Amino acid sequence: MITAMITLRSLLLSPAALLALAATAFASDIMVMDAKAPASLTPSAKTAAIYMVLMNHGMETDVLQGVSTPAADHASAHRTIDDNGVMKMREIEKLELNPHDTVTFAPGGNHIMLMGLKAPLKAGDTLPLVMTFAKAGEVKIDVQVVDKVDGSAAEHEHSE
Repeated sequence: MITAMITLRSLLLSPAALLALAATAFASDIMVMDAKAPASLTPSAKTAAIYMVLMNHGMETDVLQGVSTPAADHASAHRTIDDNGVMKMREIEKLELNPHDTVTFAPGGNHIMLMGLKAPLKAGDTLPLVMTFAKAGEVKIDVQVVDKVDGSAAEHEHSE
């Protein structure tokens, strides 16, 4: 009888407990997937790129306001552009994520540029990254350092 009452109480509390867990698990509407950085080619590398997929699960447009990591002096979102046949990188002034949209950061396109690396990136390591959004606030992730990311060179030249 006591066991049946405990089981009944557990069943009655389950929906509330599940709602509380769901709210905790989805505190941010921004989801970051497959965050990777290619390992540095040389021990003196001062720049690197991070690639990932961002998805906005929210009902409102959100804006990436900043990026930081203790692994580099400066981090920011960049895009690669074709300037009369010369590939150049430009900082993204305003990266908007519309509701239910996905933005891909991939070689030859959008990426997070790290400048002033404090140490070369080594395959197998992880580095912390904080992305700050207007609505979602800080989204903290660990970026996997891999041997290479398909279609990329590990070191990027940065031109203004």
